[in-house]
Amino acid sequence: MVLCTGSIAYDYILTFKGRFKDHILLDKTHILNLSFLVDDLQKRRGGVAGNYAYNLALLGQPAAVLATAGTDATEYRDWLEAKGVDCRGLRLLEGEMSATGFTTTDMDDNQLTGYYGGAMWKAAMLGLDDGPPDLEAVIIGPNDPGAMKRLVGECRDRGVPFVFDPAHQLPMMDGSDVTDSTTGAWIVIGNDYELELIQERTKRTTKGLLELSQIVVTTLGRHGSRITTLEESVDVPAAPAGREADPTGAGDAYRAGLVAGLLRGLDLGEAGCIASLAATYAVEQVGTIEHAYTREDFCARHKDAFGFDVSEKLWVS
Repeated sequence: MVLCTGSIAYDYILTFKGRFKDHILLDKTHILNLSFLVDDLQKRRGGVAGNYAYNLALLGQPAAVLATAGTDATEYRDWLEAKGVDCRGLRLLEGEMSATGFTTTDMDDNQLTGYYGGAMWKAAMLGLDDGPPDLEAVIIGPNDPGAMKRLVGECRDRGVPFVFDPAHQLPMMDGSDVTDSTTGAWIVIGNDYELELIQERTKRTTKGLLELSQIVVTTLGRHGSRITTLEESVDVPAAPAGREADPTGAGDAYRAGLVAGLLRGLDLGEAGCIASLAATYAVEQVGTIEHAYTREDFCARHKDAFGFDVSEKLWVS
């Protein structure tokens, strides 16, 4: 069982059929005041905890959620349970709204996001004992900083492998917090910008981060990803997309695919390809968890994308 932590949220996804760079005057950034007329608006279930868990379930990996949300997420909880996700650790709090994100994406897949934490700010009330027992791993995603710190400590104390994925919470974390959260991590992961921030806050290079954690992963969008340990560094190509509808949630799908692959005993390159394809499925739909596939579909597409079959070890059930 993989415990997925972070937000349970609703995402408002806005599409701008232009380019942000064409509307930002570099000599006027001190009085930045921008308005974009968007061409499309979608409301979707999201939040990293739900995203991780759904993508793990698609790959047949047992998953559970540990998160706080508002009572407006009742139908979201029921939907996750119907997909096979263990929701005993999802607390719906009276009088609170679920976390809500507002993301505007331009034609270059650049994104501007405003995020309201809502019930997520109560997440530190939950610990590992509030979820299922016998955990194989915990994904510690962007969340209330106190919750992230608590979960890192509990995972370390109990010897549970954990993924540190701070993402958009990095600006709220100082150097000592980031250093502590990478110490003892199974995987430290982020896009190239986030990894640069992590390195800046910890004052460590990638090699320095690997003195604290086992694996460092840098996602690079269309350029794939890089998975690094002290012994090797593997460059993983992106899986070709049939269409690029919305990049939101692709990173969470990647993380789920990587964790599923590694837990099943795949090597770094094999697990990276599983992650890459899982991310591409997310890119092809508007919303973070609107995609779906069967085992047969996934295997056939994997062979087309990478030229070799999915390892039999991935499908244990």
